[in-house]
Amino acid sequence: MLRRAGKDLLSLALMDARNQTLRWLSAYEAALASDGWRVPVLPDISPPLWEAGHIAWFQEYWIGRHVQRQRGTACDPTGIRLASIQPRADAWYDPARAPHERRWALDLPDLQRTKDYLADTLEITLDLLDATDTDVANPDAVLYFHRLALFHEDMLCERLASMAQTLGVPLRASVDAPSALHDLLPALNVQSSNAQRPPLAFVPARWTLGVSRGDGFAFDNEVSAHDIKLPEFEIDSQAVSWVQYADFVEDGGYDDDRWWSADGWQWAQQQERRAPRHVAQIRQGVLQRRFGVLVHLPMQQPVVHVSWYEAEAWCAWAGRRLPTEVEWEAAAHLGARRGFRWGDVWEWTTTTFRPYPGFRPDPDRSYSEPCFGTHKVLRGASCATSGRLRDPKYRYFLRPERDDVFCGFRSCAV
Repeated sequence: MLRRAGKDLLSLALMDARNQTLRWLSAYEAALASDGWRVPVLPDISPPLWEAGHIAWFQEYWIGRHVQRQRGTACDPTGIRLASIQPRADAWYDPARAPHERRWALDLPDLQRTKDYLADTLEITLDLLDATDTDVANPDAVLYFHRLALFHEDMLCERLASMAQTLGVPLRASVDAPSALHDLLPALNVQSSNAQRPPLAFVPARWTLGVSRGDGFAFDNEVSAHDIKLPEFEIDSQAVSWVQYADFVEDGGYDDDRWWSADGWQWAQQQERRAPRHVAQIRQGVLQRRFGVLVHLPMQQPVVHVSWYEAEAWCAWAGRRLPTEVEWEAAAHLGARRGFRWGDVWEWTTTTFRPYPGFRPDPDRSYSEPCFGTHKVLRGASCATSGRLRDPKYRYFLRPERDDVFCGFRSCAV
């Protein structure tokens, strides 16, 4: 498990993550380079060259330039840093200096200079990792920022995947797509043989939500461990499928405000939404655009690209509800041998993203704190998620209107 990886395994993983980033850049180059890498200004995306440069900047900012890196979460995040090897890196890639709406106006480096920055920062990262003494009382501290940089790159590779889906960037299975995405490609669109499984029932119990420091890497929003009293509940053994969601559409679900919250109904009307994002047809079989190509989807596959509002509306129509994050997590552990299936799509929960008791922010203050109270928690993983990030305790979080990522949901009995 990479959260507890030592130097050798961590070094290999960092190189693998960088290779995935470069493969995505190749896919974007094939699609966008002839048009000057222009992409529309949308709330769900950033310029691809900005995302790639930000990956390199983040690694250099917290490792290559960070003189207190071996103190881990105990460091002073505002302390003095060394100069960047790219003099304008902070102006280009620091989100605090280059907020989302300004990124299209930046004179970003071209593809080759971006690749050079990626290569140089990785070399520095690996050299410093090799020189790190882990024979210390707290090896998790001295490796914290290397592990953080790894998971940050994995997260941004998934963002490059969802951006490619949003932009319709075509992928060639043999060249461009990371292996985790093969089942999304039209050429490898394997028919699902998973029959609908019955829901799972769980008796009242106590569940430990969150993790404790001192057992490898943890994101700040996962800390600290605390017990929750969990009443009995019934939860779907797998995510809601297209065949289940199509019934909602055919029954006029997008035309009936009874099933929607006030915010959800307003969102659906503003978006003129008649089906999940990228769907061209749903009533006689699902046609959804995948990386720029219309694909006929197996009806037993999980519904994907739905917002929290759509998931909530389907549950209201079906007489069900979204699970809480603690119900989802407990079921993923306790139901693992009973047929609880997860990992195809990120799954919305009803839980608003908030800190666990005793929360203390990690050095990267831009990660969790700004999202508390406004975002909803998703659990699980998607086909685009790196295996290194797949953990039933991992908390993903998005605003409820987001439907650009590979997200779906499952339901619980009311």
